[in-house]
Amino acid sequence: MPSVAENLALLDRIYRGQAAGPAFLVQPPFKPLYEPPGDYTLSDRPVTDWVPDIVEHYATQVRWLEALDDDTVPVAHLNTGTHLYAAAFGCPVHEYEDTNPAALPIATCAAEAEAVPEPDLWTCRGLVRVFELGHAVQAELGEDVWLGPPDIQTGFDTAALIWDKSDFYAALIAEPAAVHRLVGKCARLLSSFLAELRREFPRMVPAHCPRLWAPPDLGWWVSNDECGAFGTQVFREFCLPEMVELSERFGSFGMHCCADAEHQFPALSEIPNFYAFNRVAGRRGWDTLLPAFQGPDAPVHVLGWLDPALIAHLRSQAAEGTRFIFVHGAMDLEDGRRWLAEVRG
Repeated sequence: MPSVAENLALLDRIYRGQAAGPAFLVQPPFKPLYEPPGDYTLSDRPVTDWVPDIVEHYATQVRWLEALDDDTVPVAHLNTGTHLYAAAFGCPVHEYEDTNPAALPIATCAAEAEAVPEPDLWTCRGLVRVFELGHAVQAELGEDVWLGPPDIQTGFDTAALIWDKSDFYAALIAEPAAVHRLVGKCARLLSSFLAELRREFPRMVPAHCPRLWAPPDLGWWVSNDECGAFGTQVFREFCLPEMVELSERFGSFGMHCCADAEHQFPALSEIPNFYAFNRVAGRRGWDTLLPAFQGPDAPVHVLGWLDPALIAHLRSQAAEGTRFIFVHGAMDLEDGRRWLAEVRG
């Protein structure tokens, strides 16, 4: 049987810059949030109704690891939709039949944004249910199970959900003080929530996208997808300070970004202890990634959904010491075997 301990050691060395890797992880299909029973943070049903699906997915990871001998460490995932934090501020959430739920804005102007109250974490029902489900999963799988976190959005990205974007983007120029105040409320709630998760679940991993194991003492991976929609000056004023604060509070910083945001790479490089970066290809593809982040001191590239030819290309172009973790969402075991055979050569 493959050794989970060996995989833990390999991934830990890669994340901490003690090995270049690469590591190759194959993930089984994950049940979409819109399929019954849906997103647990939005339901009145007992959180225990979600435990069987989480346990089954965890067991599937274990079975696939035995069959494939890849570099996976099984994790019990508590994932949610991106609405989680906006809902905590009172945003209604629309649930679709064929895609993930989405938060709807409650502010259309600066005055309405100023009036949005800053909630207390423990009055936010959706956030509280994350803790409840985490304990329910631990009761089933044991206290030593690795837990995956809910979705993690920067305060800025949450503010962009609360405040209708057609006015929010204009307010970045016309009403910056109001934007700063709303972003501050969202950032404080996020930081408090993450601190409580770390206190309550020491074995919760920080990586939410893609879903994989990372050392739980390292900083949280946070999504900022709005940063592709504006210039560097706006990013440095409204986004970068929050990321620096998160890194300083939790000791390091990881990031997921699915925006076309190459122009923000120089600012991202200023985040202290920026240790892991997951992104999708922008309009110019993947080749813009390596000039900005390569070598042993760059964050590890945790990349998903890449075909073997592209993986080979990135590895051939990277400077010595550049670290990679590649994640493949497989349709079935045979798909996973083919992918591993190609990428491992």
